[in-house]
Amino acid sequence: MVVDSNGNSARMGRSDFIIKSGLLISSIPLVALTRGFKSNLYNYRVKHVNLILPNLPRSFDGITIAQISDIHAGSLYNLDAVTKGVALLLAQKPDMIFFTGDLVNDFAEEMDDYLPIFNKLSAPLGIFSILGNHDYGDYHFNRFHFNNKHTSTKKENLVNVKDIHRKLGWQLLLNESKEVSLNNEKITLIGVENWGVNNPHNYGDLDLAMSKMDPSSAVNLLLSHDPSHWRAEILPKYPMIDVTFSGHTHGGQFGFSHPDYQWSPIQYAYREWAGLYQEKHQSLYVNVGFGYLDYPSRLGILPEITIFHLKNKV
Repeated sequence: MVVDSNGNSARMGRSDFIIKSGLLISSIPLVALTRGFKSNLYNYRVKHVNLILPNLPRSFDGITIAQISDIHAGSLYNLDAVTKGVALLLAQKPDMIFFTGDLVNDFAEEMDDYLPIFNKLSAPLGIFSILGNHDYGDYHFNRFHFNNKHTSTKKENLVNVKDIHRKLGWQLLLNESKEVSLNNEKITLIGVENWGVNNPHNYGDLDLAMSKMDPSSAVNLLLSHDPSHWRAEILPKYPMIDVTFSGHTHGGQFGFSHPDYQWSPIQYAYREWAGLYQEKHQSLYVNVGFGYLDYPSRLGILPEITIFHLKNKV
């Protein structure tokens, strides 16, 4: 399904939205709220999406890519449920896996208990990842010099977060591109560090990421955490990027989702906030997240594992 929402110039940040939505959700009957708190946080749903790419090399026709985003390990508390979520992803047998940022809330050690779980992820063509806005520690280290529990510096913490990707065997793309080959044919993956329209700390450099890629590449797939990047920089400057994969919004963690219609107050903060969007030949997919943040509930917008089926014709 192709979705396009009307923009709104008065847009709040994602975290502000989720906090304010918590107030709204608090007015929902207690039974519904309790159900969301206990079960929907880990009620993973697999969504299948066909991506039609006319220039897709024949060797890649029919391959599948799994996307997860926004693990937010610092919020998770149910190891068994997360293990089942990872098993559900593996059961789809994807050829490639993308992780589109926000591994942690603030600190690298939030992943300690989850390393053995996510270490089980594997895919024949590799796992590729990027950083999200929470992975840099900006929301903690810019407010506090230290506390009794977390004594590492912001720089050390970021090094440790990056090292987790290495330990997991994920190929972390830091403003760079990489070719994936199959039967002597190739596609290009591009990964940028976090860049968002309303983010005061932007680390992404798409010009740098694109600078060393082969201009003759038939298909170019971009991983960029914040979907506002798509309309601000990608559409006006980079027509050669075929599909952008994002996360960040969590779908607001509250709303209504149906194949023919979706709604969440988050759409007043983000024009593109969940699902597939298209402008001419370019597409954006916004994954609503594997984990959650701020308000510990999901109502109507469930945690997501996306499976993309790449095809060169309908």
